[in-house]
Amino acid sequence: MHAYDAAAVEANLDPTRLIEALRSAFHTGANVPLRHHHTISGTSEDQDATLLLMPAWGASSPPEYIGIKSVTVHPDNPAQGLPSVQGVYLLLDGATGTPVAMIDGPALTARRTAAASALAATYLARKTATHLTIIGTGRLSSELIRAHAKARPIEQVLIWGRNSDTARRVADSMADEPFSVRATDDLECAIRTADIVSCATTAKNPVFDGAWLQPGTHVDLVGGFRPDMREADDTAILRARVFVDTREGATREAGDIVEPLTSGILKPDDIAADLFDLCCDKHPGRESETEITLFKSVGTALEDLAAAQLLMTETTP
Repeated sequence: MHAYDAAAVEANLDPTRLIEALRSAFHTGANVPLRHHHTISGTSEDQDATLLLMPAWGASSPPEYIGIKSVTVHPDNPAQGLPSVQGVYLLLDGATGTPVAMIDGPALTARRTAAASALAATYLARKTATHLTIIGTGRLSSELIRAHAKARPIEQVLIWGRNSDTARRVADSMADEPFSVRATDDLECAIRTADIVSCATTAKNPVFDGAWLQPGTHVDLVGGFRPDMREADDTAILRARVFVDTREGATREAGDIVEPLTSGILKPDDIAADLFDLCCDKHPGRESETEITLFKSVGTALEDLAAAQLLMTETTP
């Protein structure tokens, strides 16, 4: 059985190839049961921990591979010097069920999540988008920057976080990139001047004012994965054309979609398309240079399976 640690995942999963692998996977489809989502209480004063179990297998019969990811999210881990997301991905032979690979879960998750956002941006962000604002300073922030830079001609990146020192450390770690990356304390200005706003936080309440969004901005919401988590406010939802990674997941698990649906400010038909629609050319994506687009991602096991299969292809004869 092959074993891939975080370094192996990062070295062998090229963001550009992964974006195209995800495009192909959403076009072809797979068997993806709704993920198991369990709350683990007592692990934090502010937020409970979460256990996620995400299975998927290919559309062929028998499938080439079966995959399952087991992930925990402990919000207090960063205070202890640990990533908030922990877990493993197990890849099985589809015909026999034999384990063929064990993969570092957080590394796989971070890379495929960022690639999914970049994939959405190929349909939803303006082709001339050069200014990216990142909200959040966790592991995903640098992954999102690099992935979005593969999808659009990014020249300037601003990073904002609740801890400005951490934001500066993230910016400093990316000093060798061929575009400007710097931290900012002025979130309003960073959003008003952005072509793309990407949020990767564990916030339960909106982290920015939707009135700050300018015509033509693309909003990428990545962090929230439970119905009680939100990154965008009602103003942002009302001003934007809304897209999701999967309708089933987003309308059940994403607070940025569930709460507006519950209150009535967003109706099911207001969700313009998901990644299946976009990748199958059933919806054109962005329809004007001035509309605001909003993409909500909660993640799907299809993405993990596609990333794991690409990793195997890239590293085995």
